[in-house]
Amino acid sequence: MSDLPHVAPDLCAIDFGTSNSAIALPTDDGVRLVAVEGTQRTMPTAVFYAVEGLAAHEEPQRHYGRAAVAAYIEGIEGRLMRSMKSILGSTLATQATDVGAGRQVKYLDVVGAYLRHLRSMAEAEAGRPLTRVVLGRPVFFVDGEPQRDAAAQAALAEAAHAVGFSEVHFQYEPIAAALDYEQQVDREQRVLVADIGGGTSDFSIVRVGPQQRRRLDRRDDILANHGVHIAGTDFDRHIELARILPACGYRALGPTGREVPSKVYFDLATWHLINTVYAPGRVAELARMKTFYADVRQHGRLMAVVAQHLGHALIGQAEAAKIAVAEGGHTAIDLRALEPGLQATLDEAQAADALDADIGRIVAAADETLAMAGLAADQVDALYFTGGSTGFKPLADRIAGRFPRAAAVRGDKFASVAQGLGLHARRLDGRAATG
Repeated sequence: MSDLPHVAPDLCAIDFGTSNSAIALPTDDGVRLVAVEGTQRTMPTAVFYAVEGLAAHEEPQRHYGRAAVAAYIEGIEGRLMRSMKSILGSTLATQATDVGAGRQVKYLDVVGAYLRHLRSMAEAEAGRPLTRVVLGRPVFFVDGEPQRDAAAQAALAEAAHAVGFSEVHFQYEPIAAALDYEQQVDREQRVLVADIGGGTSDFSIVRVGPQQRRRLDRRDDILANHGVHIAGTDFDRHIELARILPACGYRALGPTGREVPSKVYFDLATWHLINTVYAPGRVAELARMKTFYADVRQHGRLMAVVAQHLGHALIGQAEAAKIAVAEGGHTAIDLRALEPGLQATLDEAQAADALDADIGRIVAAADETLAMAGLAADQVDALYFTGGSTGFKPLADRIAGRFPRAAAVRGDKFASVAQGLGLHARRLDGRAATG
């Protein structure tokens, strides 16, 4: 049985994110985040359907979160589904997709399977059935198309009902993040919520304050919302291309002075394309390209990556290097798997240079959000950073530089939205104090 103090008996909050998801349980004295994988409070929004070795009558085995990603990387036969949230509001929501071995699954059922898994973990933590849920949603599932946007919310509600939630409520994700920040303010403020994760960089200008937090309906407090589909996975790709893959011949010159073909390097640095490089025909083609390289050691390292299926490991090293630089300013990248003693380096200046174009587009999105709100930069009181990629100092500094009067505040990089949804659930339940 759970030790949650007087938890609302049948209510939970779920941050069903594009890249990662989290669960919050409201309590009388706050919000409790559920451990979803071991001690982790967030998990990748991913489902892997394993079909390897199944008999004709057997259903695919599902793996979730990090286990789903691991199954895919190991090369188990099946289908990995990520970023399922992006199908909501599209025609794909009503269609089916092949998961291998002639088996098909409806896209909306993929969403439902993941929600069911989250609900089961929430119930295990709460020690009782949970039949009511607060779900986060973006301000716009689909930009500029209200009918499709409404259809996206309806589809998510349908999936939640299908897995056993009899009552489904929604709250805007930027409002949820702002609720988390709002707990510490004692006067009305305009806050720019910068939610920069793995797939998108989203900005919202939200009005918060003691008077506002007494209200359940906060739509009027969203003054503007904007974003771009550039974030952490793009950072990892560009760092790998700039600092790791040159050792394997990226942008190298051949004997005639021409640059070697680059497609294989872009595929190796793009998460969902890595496995395509391992196809036998592709491997044979790469092997024949040895004469394209003036330095045949680079070709040998490339073939080592392909032969040993190291693509995902390399992109993981790029991500780890990005995080290490964010925390300490400099790191060494161990490439001994390609060649004994081989390593690359990454420091803050090199990372900022590799990511300069991406950072520029993200900062421009923040500027556009300000313009959409009809505000001047000095009218923003605070910047609230959430999402894993906000830990990269050059990015946060560039955004903060556009708002010199605003106080920079950092929330939980991975769980601020879930915590805010949990706070909304407490108020919705009507049994906790609202002030």
